[in-house]
Amino acid sequence: MNWKLIFGLSLLGLVMAIGTVFFIPASFDYVLWPVVFIISAYQIGKKATKSFFAHGFMLGLANCVWVTTAHVVFAPTYLLHHPQEAEMGLRMGNVDPQEALLLLGPVVGVISGVVIGILAAVAGAVIRSKNQQPV
Repeated sequence: MNWKLIFGLSLLGLVMAIGTVFFIPASFDYVLWPVVFIISAYQIGKKATKSFFAHGFMLGLANCVWVTTAHVVFAPTYLLHHPQEAEMGLRMGNVDPQEALLLLGPVVGVISGVVIGILAAVAGAVIRSKNQQPV
């Protein structure tokens, strides 16, 4: 497992975490995350030597740590700009929105890890097959 690669790519998750709290509107973060996933998957496919899915999955968990921490620590600011997430606690049975963020963050991390893992496995297969073709 290339932990340096995972940590380096997770810094995109940190940027997104801070960005979604202070700068990126809720309507636009759904556009940016797929871009982050694709860039990350490509880099894993290019730089990891094996276990592409595992690298992607671990990256999803690392991103989850950054995002959940930022959203919980800066919850008042985050929830002010993300009213749908603020209502999430009410839909969960009157759970405090900050607690809801803390509970759902790991679930989103696992799901995003699976998505990045699949994308990374595909990217790794494509990149490896192109590198093995005779010119």
